[in-house]
Amino acid sequence: MKLPIVAYGDPVLKKTGADIDQDYPDLKQLIANMFDTMYYANGVGLAAPQIGLPIRLFIVDTGEDEDGTPGYKKVFINAEILEETGEPWNFNEGCLSIPDIRENISRKPNIKIKYLDENWNEHIEDVDGLPARVIQHEYDHIEGKLFTDKVSVLRKTMLKSKLDAIAKGNIKTEYKMRFVNRSKKK
Repeated sequence: MKLPIVAYGDPVLKKTGADIDQDYPDLKQLIANMFDTMYYANGVGLAAPQIGLPIRLFIVDTGEDEDGTPGYKKVFINAEILEETGEPWNFNEGCLSIPDIRENISRKPNIKIKYLDENWNEHIEDVDGLPARVIQHEYDHIEGKLFTDKVSVLRKTMLKSKLDAIAKGNIKTEYKMRFVNRSKKK
């Protein structure tokens, strides 16, 4: 089932997610719905806060590589980035909760992450390149951070009218969104 994606301006996007346990209701269905939602919106990652749930859950699927080999696809529960290393590099990032805005964001290329998968197996994994970047972006969501928090004050000022329009629901997307500040039509 495709779920509405929470738009910029909703307070849930600024909350630090809570850990969950194996008794979290309908978790397998929630994960399946998150993948459906992410694929429908043409995303490569989706965090639970983006569908209105302030919990430490996110998914990643970078799709097939250019040579047709499967990309990086995983579920992350109660994740914790243990280490970020390497020379920071810029990459043009976007976000399903902040449609039509893309910015160059600097991140380190290598991470070590500890997480539980959907079967509650614990992993400690070294990840690099694009998958590391997507993980860092989604991890920021469960920490209550957005990629726009990483741009300069000047750049954020320049984006203010676009961000305000998104928060008010004055944007069209191919996927369903939920707007906390949508203007009421009279």
